[in-house]
Formats: sequence, structure tokens, C-alpha cells
Amino acid sequence: MNNDFKAFPLFSALVNRRSRRVGLGMNIPAGPLKYSSPHPPVALTEDEEAALAFAACGVTGYALADLSYGPGEGGSMLAGRRARTVASADALNTVAVVVTNDQATWLLKRPQDFAPDEFAQLVELARGGALSELYRRSRVQLCVRRAAPPLDSKHNFPINRWSLYAPGTTYFLPIIETTALTINALLELFQDAMGVFVRDERALFRPAGVRRFARSRNGQLHDNPNDLRSATINALETSVLESCATEQGMVLQNIALMTEALGLGGFPNFARHENSWFRALGFRMSAMPASRYLGANRWLSSILGLLGKDPLVSYPLGLEREGVALLKPFCPPYYPTMESAVRAFLETKFGADGAYRRGAAQSSWRESESIAAQIPAPSEAAVAATVAYCNYVHRRYGRFPACTAPFRTVIGFQVCRVDGAFYERFYFPEALPAAVREGTTRALRPDPRAKGQPG
Repeated sequence: MNNDFKAFPLFSALVNRRSRRVGLGMNIPAGPLKYSSPHPPVALTEDEEAALAFAACGVTGYALADLSYGPGEGGSMLAGRRARTVASADALNTVAVVVTNDQATWLLKRPQDFAPDEFAQLVELARGGALSELYRRSRVQLCVRRAAPPLDSKHNFPINRWSLYAPGTTYFLPIIETTALTINALLELFQDAMGVFVRDERALFRPAGVRRFARSRNGQLHDNPNDLRSATINALETSVLESCATEQGMVLQNIALMTEALGLGGFPNFARHENSWFRALGFRMSAMPASRYLGANRWLSSILGLLGKDPLVSYPLGLEREGVALLKPFCPPYYPTMESAVRAFLETKFGADGAYRRGAAQSSWRESESIAAQIPAPSEAAVAATVAYCNYVHRRYGRFPACTAPFRTVIGFQVCRVDGAFYERFYFPEALPAAVREGTTRALRPDPRAKGQPG
């Protein structure tokens, strides 16, 4: 391990960042770059994985929450107080990260998954640079093996098949949770200040459960299309997914920069599949006919079913181990109704221990109690409209959100020890900056003082 990685120049990492896919022990089976590594694979050490995990999503302290909390100013849309190495829409930390290697698979806890006292202790570990201890205390083991989807073309693009999940590699998978950010956005959209009216474009643009909140019915939502304050379900959910994808992109970029600092190789790769990663990780799954999953009307679904052309599509509901929900969305089956899910989310912000009540003590504010006491909860009208919308979506589409599962994967990142001989054979010298060359040398001549392999 490059023991100087904490002082590695950011500019050098930015300039030299490249995807370097060919690691020790790998083989490119065909084509002009055909190559067979003469070396056995060498796994990353726990210290190296710890540094990468910290870059991806390590806890760092508390969000500043430096916003305007005046009436109609929207400051209370910020939902969390706990910070990590990547930014997150509304400080919700919607992205969880899974780490898998030849020995085991772990889930890295999100900031909200720690008790307040434990979180404070982890922040001190991070600030002191004790990343390996932070790594051990932040992860939950899911299984004692590498977990990954199949490599066939049904689950992966052929471009990555030769290298994915190769022995010696460590794979980092960001997992997006969609329900919390969706509900939080709705609570703001349905406030008087915005008053956005939502329609269902897959049901002839009828109101998505919010008709009684329309301004034409003395409500707060602008149902007149000329007001240009209307949205569709798909547009709303696409905006949520784009926000989540931004957070995921920061996770991946941080991993890429840390690989440079550590003298390692790696690359981001497509990991989008409706169910394969979740099956591999042991998520609780459900299924529905493809037509219903895609939002077709009941008439078309019935016809496709009679013709035998409506296969079941499975999708993830949540992640559990030994009766404990590790990743739980704000929707059934983890809550009896969507109303109870919305109320539970509100509790995380404005309940007795919520982020804007006693939980404000876990913040960067000097006078947290007096500041929090002046910040009002969303109006009852906004809460009622949010409940009505969520009930409509769950009833109409059989799940929440409507257009996607509560969890999704898009891009993963595989890290390896670079096989320098491959790049020396096929590339100009600048393909391997000094840090990566040194990393290859260290791997082939291990330092006996280096800490042990991950396990």
C-alpha cells in the first residue's frame, strides 16, 4: 500500500486518472491486445479497501445546513444532518455501497444507520485517519464469498465479461434507494410556495390522486396548465433518479481518485439490471407481470396474459439479515400503508428525535435547540397531498415509486492491482504514472510489514 496516499496531490490524481482494467492474473482472450498475465492475482489489503471505502462513502461529520428557514424559503427540505465524503440531495444519503471480494461481501452502513453516539465515534476515527478501524466498524457482512450476477449477456455487456469479478479484484457497488427522496420532494412540491400539480401520463394525464388539492377546488396545487406548475409521475421520478445518480457519480469518482493515490487500477462499469445484483446479494424480492410493471392498463395486461406473453418481472423490496432490515424503503411491505410510510419519514425530520427537533443536537449549529424550535414542519395540506399521491401510485402500480423499484443499481467500480507488463508492451510510458508503477512493484515484491489481506 502507498503509505503516502493521504498526501497524494489532488491535481496529480485528476490529471492521471484513467480506467486501467488489466490486473495481475487477468487474460484478454482475443483481438490485437490479446494478453495473458504471467503473474497470479494479488488481492487488495484491508487497509487499501478501507481507504477506498472511505473515499466512496466514509462519514466525516455534520452538514452545515446553512439555509434560509423563513416562511416559504424551503430550508427544511434538507432532511439530514450527517455528512460523508460525497454530497447527497437533501442530505438524505440515498446511496448505500456494497463491497465484495474473493473472501466475503459487506454492506457499508449509511450515516443514518448509526446510533448518534456511534456516529460521533466514527467521525473521530475518520478525522484521526484510522480508516481501517472505521472500515471494520462501518460494514455488515452479507456472506462469506464474492457475490455477483452471472456474466452472460443477459446480465452484462460482453465488453466487460473478460475482466469482471476476476480473482484478486474488489468490487464496489453503489445501491440507490428511491423512496425517501421521492417523499421528501413531494412534501416540498405540495407546499403552498410551489403548489405543483401532478398528473399520470400513463392514465390519460388524470390527476395522480391529488384532484381535491387543486386550486380549482380551493386547494394549494396549480391545476391550470397555463400556470406551468404541473408535472407528470415520470418527470417527477426521473428528477429523483437523476439526483440519486449524481450522488452515485461522486461515489465512483472518489473511488477512481483514491485508486490513483493508492497506485491501483480499476474502472467503472455498467451494473444496471432489474434484479440480478439484488438476487446475488440476497435482497427480499417480489414479482409482478411485465405489463403491470411497465404500467400497462388492465385490459392490455389481460390480453397479454391470455396470449402467454406477460412474463413475471422480479424486483427488490429490501435487504434483511437475521430478522433485521439493513436497507428498508419507505413503502410496503415494510410499512402497512403508504400513509404510514409518509408519516414515518416525517418522524425522521420532525418527530421528537427528528433532525429538526432533539436530533438537531447532532449538527454544526451552536444553538441547535433554539434554531430547531423555530423551524416549522410541512403544512397539513402538503402532508395530506403527499399521502394521497403515494396512495394513488401504490394502488395504481402495485409498488412505490411507479416507474422503478425502491432500489436500483446503475454503475459499479472494480479495483485491481495493475499488471504493468501489459501496459509496457502495448502503451507509451505515460500510460503508467509513477504511483501506479510503484503499486505494481509493491504487489510483486510484497512488503512483509504490510497488514493482512481482507477477510
